[in-house]
Amino acid sequence: MNEKIKSLIKHYNLQPLPVERTLFTSTYRSPESLPSGKPYGTGMIGLYCNAPKSISCFHKLSVDEMWHFYSGDPLRLILLYPDGSSKEIILGNDISQNQTVQFVIPAGVWQAGHTLGEYSLFGCTLAPGFTDDIFTGGSKEELLKLYPDRKEDILIYGLDSETKMPEGFAT
Repeated sequence: MNEKIKSLIKHYNLQPLPVERTLFTSTYRSPESLPSGKPYGTGMIGLYCNAPKSISCFHKLSVDEMWHFYSGDPLRLILLYPDGSSKEIILGNDISQNQTVQFVIPAGVWQAGHTLGEYSLFGCTLAPGFTDDIFTGGSKEELLKLYPDRKEDILIYGLDSETKMPEGFAT
């Protein structure tokens, strides 16, 4: 394992996110809650890397999610929209390559991601904040029916089994 990756994992105490498989740490959870009991907002730091393997399997959230690129190699987000369309976003620091440092993934859009190099350090912010019930993992079977043109990505980043976060899990 790369020394830089080891250092990032140790410094941020990054752990595997259930179901989705991203290395992450929770950095913020609002002390106040909405009337529903959900936090006003949450923030996390994530790491995609090749060793140890860290990716984001297909999932969707019921709230918008803002992504922030911090350092390392660019990362690729694969987005599958409810209307059947899809697109890719590259988060990174090289604007000459049409990379962006922030991007908002709208609620209800299937998303997956991975590094385009050795590692990518990023963050995600949600308002209202993350709770287990806003997460739905994307099964290969379901996604292949809806997005046959994205078969290659779905076979790599789709889920075979568990598609729900453990009850009570919060980032």
